Amino acid sequence: MSDQPPRRAVLFVAAAALLWSSGGLFIKIAPMPALAVACGRAAIATLFYVLVLRPDLRKARFTTAAAYAACVVTFVTATKLTTAANAIFLQYTGPAYVLLLSPLVLREPFRPIDALCVGLSLAGMSLFFVDKLEAGQLAGNVLGAVSGVFFAFTVLLLRRDARSGSGDALPSTMLGNVFAALGTVPFAGALAHLSSTGVLVLVYLGVMQLGVSYWLFARGVRHVPAAEASLISMLEPVCNPLWVLLGTGERPGPWSVAGGAIVLGAVAVRTFVK
Repeated sequence: MSDQPPRRAVLFVAAAALLWSSGGLFIKIAPMPALAVACGRAAIATLFYVLVLRPDLRKARFTTAAAYAACVVTFVTATKLTTAANAIFLQYTGPAYVLLLSPLVLREPFRPIDALCVGLSLAGMSLFFVDKLEAGQLAGNVLGAVSGVFFAFTVLLLRRDARSGSGDALPSTMLGNVFAALGTVPFAGALAHLSSTGVLVLVYLGVMQLGVSYWLFARGVRHVPAAEASLISMLEPVCNPLWVLLGTGERPGPWSVAGGAIVLGAVAVRTFVK
């Protein structure tokens, strides 16, 4: 009997990653501060869950929801403060932490190749801080790295939840959106006078980039191991800077490009070396 996950599950994870990849561009063009974006996006995603997906919140896990909320809020803020490429590449150091923690959290094996990939990812992360950075960009890079830690815990805990009980991780992601919206409410004043463009950007971010994407990811991760799911998701960091470059002309610095190449190289090695 094959140990490979079903192709449909892999495609769900890949589709989720492509929707996630659009976040950088839409966050950049959102005509409001970062935490207002985080609040509006999470609130709309919550409504999408309530009206369309209707998960049973009694099955939500507090720890999963908290990790998810921290991941999405820190990522939005990092994307506004630094380049979209820096924010997403730094978040994608997350697979390194997934590899380290999977044996403890999920009892999934840790192999010698995993140690190499972890080392490469962390080495790549260090290069993001070599370019000359303004204070805001430095803060954005730090938040991007922190987002990577929360991303790892989100992947691990969603996988844990999907394998237990009903196998439904959606209640936790919905609760996470509630946490994210409530945690950023003090910054929601900027949403009071939105233009039609601002409304459309938030609707897209909430419904497609958060709602539909995490529904797809939760379905796929039931059958795809946590480490593999996080590595399939490398489609996000590959496409995210491309959409931003095409949409806004923003370019990352040379050391950031080098660091991103190393991080994605580590992800690729772990993906293809079985």
